[in-house]
Amino acid sequence: MVLIWGVNSAIGGQKRETNFHLGLDLQTKYVWRGMEMQTEDAAPVLFPQLNYQKNGFYAYVMGGYAVNGKYSEVDLGLSYTNKWLTIGINDYYYPTTTTPHDEYFNLKGRETGHWLEGMVTISPESIPAYLTLSNFFAGADKNADGKQAYSTYAELGGHYDFLDDHQIALAVGAAFNKSCYNGYEHGFGICNIELKYTYNLAFKNGFTLPLSVMYIINPVYEKSHVNFKTSFAF
Repeated sequence: MVLIWGVNSAIGGQKRETNFHLGLDLQTKYVWRGMEMQTEDAAPVLFPQLNYQKNGFYAYVMGGYAVNGKYSEVDLGLSYTNKWLTIGINDYYYPTTTTPHDEYFNLKGRETGHWLEGMVTISPESIPAYLTLSNFFAGADKNADGKQAYSTYAELGGHYDFLDDHQIALAVGAAFNKSCYNGYEHGFGICNIELKYTYNLAFKNGFTLPLSVMYIINPVYEKSHVNFKTSFAF
């Protein structure tokens, strides 16, 4: 469930005079909002992406594939940004990795593998900070009783730029209810604390390659991770 959109949509590379962009993201360990997305046979994950941006609208299609073939993900999203406010909707889906058959077009409420999410992000123009609120309003987000769990997550983050090409960022995220972020077992609680250091490696031709190391703590599961990430954009 990596998400690249709105205030978080900038990825390294040369900016082109086109509304279409290609991207490729690499993470040594797939951790999203404090959650390990691949706990068994974990391996680095690649995220190819195609997106379109125009007049505040942002649409993307993105995949997620572990290099060992043990994990697969297909995401679609659409958002609109007006000054400091971004609203969006996302669809996350996890194809099978052990058979050529799947049920991507099964949209029945109790059977579908799609996770449909609505998001709102506030990002003041005067300060380098943001607040995101998201909710899985439909799809496979079900509690133990088989009912829609409406997993709700909020994240507050900010960053500080220094020495022209260095950045340090901090994000704190919390689950608001019994949700996918806490195994549907707890109420409100901090589930994600992420400290990230980024060095933007600049080349003479104008290409910029962001290199990031993240220290992540999930208080719900009492786990921590150190992750490396880099991104390419064309």
